Amino acid sequence: MRNPLLALNRSVIRLATARLLALLMAIVLTTVSHQVHAQQQRRNLHYRNSTINMAPGMIGQSQLYRGGPLPGYFQPVEIITPVGTKVGFAFNQQFETPQMDDRKAAMLIGHTYRLKVTNIYKHPGEELYPTVEVIDRLYPPSGKEFQYPIPIHIDQQDIESALDGLFVTRVIYLEAPATALQVQDRRDYQRVTDVSAQEDPLRTADRFGRPVAILRIGSRLPVHDPSTGKLKVQTPPLLLLQKPGAAPAEINQTQPGRPTR
Repeated sequence: MRNPLLALNRSVIRLATARLLALLMAIVLTTVSHQVHAQQQRRNLHYRNSTINMAPGMIGQSQLYRGGPLPGYFQPVEIITPVGTKVGFAFNQQFETPQMDDRKAAMLIGHTYRLKVTNIYKHPGEELYPTVEVIDRLYPPSGKEFQYPIPIHIDQQDIESALDGLFVTRVIYLEAPATALQVQDRRDYQRVTDVSAQEDPLRTADRFGRPVAILRIGSRLPVHDPSTGKLKVQTPPLLLLQKPGAAPAEINQTQPGRPTR
């Protein structure tokens, strides 16, 4: 993936929504090359000292330092892709075999998780390696954590942009109840709005609600150790969520029966 600290010369920020306990929205930032300094914005409420230009993982880690029911919590997420696309998670420093259909997993807050996207429509043989950083948690009814994952859409436009060499960042946030749109969204659809490149998408999302996850997609390939074939980066613990009714699968460390609080 491209380094998120790269300067920009063209950007498209996309606000997207998905229906959850409340509506989730996402801001997508697509970038190419030169630095554009973010326009001064109103002080944000949840991420006072964070910006989207921080290295992956640092925004979530800064949240952990603030305290609250975040450390050790496995937040469920659902990766939603175009029909036919396959997605694989990285754990134990290697990617699993990508699978079709929407994928669910629970991720620790403040860590960076890597995905492998293959079987891309009209792009046979090409692959993308997005990252997901969970930066806050949801608060569903006790015992129903797995029923309300954060929906993270990777749509065809995101894929095409990344394959064209752009850098895509999608900030997913929970809408503020007082200003949430009173509409019924389809599960397979996420409302998207583009905003300017001069805006920091994290702080823009923070003005409209509570950011909970960041998806980054670029054209950079992962680096493997030639002697072992494994990734040269550590992969954090991951809780794979199987079909409805099935028990979560333990990945890379002992996991609780349900997300810890």
